[in-house]
Amino acid sequence: MKKRRSVYNLLTIAYVIFMVLSFLTVSLVSYRLLYNHLIEKRVRQLNREISTLIEFYSSERAMGGASRDVVFRYLKSVDVVTSCTIWVVDENGNLVMNTADNNLGDSKLTVEDFNPAEIRGYMIGDFYGNFDRSMISVYAPLHAGFKLRGYLIMHCPESSIIDDENEILNVVYITVLIIFFLSLIILAFFTVFIYRPLKKITYVTEEYAKGNYEEKMEVRSDDELGYLAQTLGFMASEIARTEDNQKKFIANVSHDFRSPLTSIRGYLEAMIDGTIPPEMHGKYLGIVLNETDRLTKLTNSLLTLNNLNVRGLILEMRDFDINSAIKRTCETFEGRCTQRNISIELVLTDETMFVRGDEGKLQQVFYNLLDNAIKFSPDDSVIKIETTKKGEKLFVSVKDSGVGIPKDSLKLVFDRFYKTDPSRGKDKKGTGLGLAIVKEIIKAHDENIDVVSTEGAGTEFTFTVAVAKK
Repeated sequence: MKKRRSVYNLLTIAYVIFMVLSFLTVSLVSYRLLYNHLIEKRVRQLNREISTLIEFYSSERAMGGASRDVVFRYLKSVDVVTSCTIWVVDENGNLVMNTADNNLGDSKLTVEDFNPAEIRGYMIGDFYGNFDRSMISVYAPLHAGFKLRGYLIMHCPESSIIDDENEILNVVYITVLIIFFLSLIILAFFTVFIYRPLKKITYVTEEYAKGNYEEKMEVRSDDELGYLAQTLGFMASEIARTEDNQKKFIANVSHDFRSPLTSIRGYLEAMIDGTIPPEMHGKYLGIVLNETDRLTKLTNSLLTLNNLNVRGLILEMRDFDINSAIKRTCETFEGRCTQRNISIELVLTDETMFVRGDEGKLQQVFYNLLDNAIKFSPDDSVIKIETTKKGEKLFVSVKDSGVGIPKDSLKLVFDRFYKTDPSRGKDKKGTGLGLAIVKEIIKAHDENIDVVSTEGAGTEFTFTVAVAKK
């Protein structure tokens, strides 16, 4: 048998893959997104600062004016606050003022290949080779009137952005780790409350498949798994009971077939070899005929039950007088009742009572119930048949005063393979199929049948049928 893959192992692998992918996502995607965000944020800050500086510089007429030292001190203060180096460059790229130089920013430096058009708002790098580390450079033009006089440039170390980014990412990493550890609680919860019960259910189900129905479902929860375990346990008990009933049924049917066949064979052999004289043949042929009737009845019951299993019942619904059907059925038992001095008491609602149903099938129901009542009733007793109308339903009951049904058998009497102890009845020819057929017919009519019984006092079967609409 091919080894099964464990759901728990798959879940664990998926969890590990999720952790790895999450860290990769934070390390790569989040790193780049956060970096771009911080760069754009810093550029916006520098643009605001440089706009303020442009206004101040222009108002002081700094290009060669008397207030050069005032401008430098102001730019230097901004340098200290922002940690950014501030340059003033003329239109030819010559460095006019540099806050990194404490001597009023004088410098003879010329920015080679300086082209403001290439900067496009800001530039990241060594700014044309003038720094030994990567800088974020933002510039703005300086005008005097309508004439370009130079550029004001702010240089901020990129490392400050990376430091800020790493601090934020460290918090993110710690948060992700906490989330992962907390998610282990979900994995533990799954292990305890889902995987272990599911594993137990799987094991017990495999035992059921092997025919071991004694294994118990030790899952005690109120969720779907608990309900599944209870359902499987109930199913196993039902299958075990059904198999036991089938064995009993086969044993009973085999006995019921074997007994008449043995009798028929014995009588026929006796007639053939002369043991039974010719003048007695008629008597024993009658016995043989009775035995074949028993076999025919048994076969018909089996065929009826098989038809119920395979294609269900096809009902011929119509309105008919159930009182008349009950009386006709009682007449068929007149000989048996007379022989045992059993009387039938009829308590029927009205002279006629029309109901809606399949007359032939419902008459079979009544026939089987009355046959059982006679079979398990003592001699010189009374069987009461009563109909009661309640709303749109007619309740039909058949009550005997026989041996009754044991309490533990009441729920089983309608099972197809169930047969009560044959020693309880006067007639030991039953097959245990009659009440199963009754149940199927009543069920096909969407009606109900109930049984009430007391051992030693008798049994009452009551079924419902729809009253015909006028």
